[in-house]
Amino acid sequence: MFPEGKIATLKQEYINLKKDIYDPAKISDQRYYSKISRRFNELQTILDLYDMIKSNEAIIAENQELIRTTDDDDELILLAEEEIAEAKQDIEKKILKLRELLIPKDPNDVKDAIIEIRAGTGGEEAALFVADLYRMYTYFADKKKWKLTVMSSNPTGVGGLKEVIFSLSGENVYGTMRFESGVHRVQRVPETESQGRVHTSAISVAVLPEVDDIDVKIDPADLKIDVYRSSGHGGQSVNTTDSAVRITHEPTGLVVTCQDEKSQLKNKNKALKVLRSRLYDAELAKHEAEISAKRKSQVGSGDRSAKIRTYNFPQSRVTDHRINLTSFRLNNILLGELDEFINALKLAYRNEKVEN
Repeated sequence: MFPEGKIATLKQEYINLKKDIYDPAKISDQRYYSKISRRFNELQTILDLYDMIKSNEAIIAENQELIRTTDDDDELILLAEEEIAEAKQDIEKKILKLRELLIPKDPNDVKDAIIEIRAGTGGEEAALFVADLYRMYTYFADKKKWKLTVMSSNPTGVGGLKEVIFSLSGENVYGTMRFESGVHRVQRVPETESQGRVHTSAISVAVLPEVDDIDVKIDPADLKIDVYRSSGHGGQSVNTTDSAVRITHEPTGLVVTCQDEKSQLKNKNKALKVLRSRLYDAELAKHEAEISAKRKSQVGSGDRSAKIRTYNFPQSRVTDHRINLTSFRLNNILLGELDEFINALKLAYRNEKVEN
């Protein structure tokens, strides 16, 4: 069922933590005590489940022995067989739960997130769809009571967005939004299409865990920082000061710009926050790619260029290609009702982890 060595290791960790839990010197350090208490409770749940599984196995063995040694007592044999069936059913449930608990938790799941949406193929129609998805995530964030802060945007003259970058703050943001990364495709008749033909456009969504200085160290000597005057539609000046900021991370060539704030300092801080998350995400993607090379993961793939979802307006259909889930509630989904897809993706990802 499970390697006994793994359970033995967890038992020893549990015993060691139990000593710390009751150590007055450890209790005084609230941060550390909170961390070990959480781990202690996790281990206790795992070991309790394991003990219940072993108890059920003992019940099965006892009843099998009873059946083997009992003659001409059909009622007793029937009761023993019923106990065996109940114990086996209970074991199956507890094994599934135990496997879930043994899946290593991703520490990034509890982090806030930075979302980047960019127009791809499709010209102005793609830019309009960027605006549609931005509104969809705005509605979704509102339902979750998350805080949304726009960090950078590049609007077009007809209501579209070539690019928008925003942060989401709240409970388990990255763990909820992480599966939105990838290429989103839209199929609909553009307003400018006189023949009524359906066009296909594509945009990319990147979901990055928001990190701080502790997670990513940036050497100031590696940065080239340019300031310039912010501009709006058609190039007109938004303000008369050089408040817009462009930061180039020379070792990687990553470039981040921010001009939404009137303050140069605020734009710089926002740009640095995005840069940290991009650098962190690059390492994360590299790590996921290494894992995928050994074991292909459909849902948790590190490939940010994969087509993940299609929004078909004529059929009011949304299809997630990773889990073959289709909904004909496109209007509701664009109003932020994403839970059906996100919960299904989480479940598929968890099941992959359990199997592996």
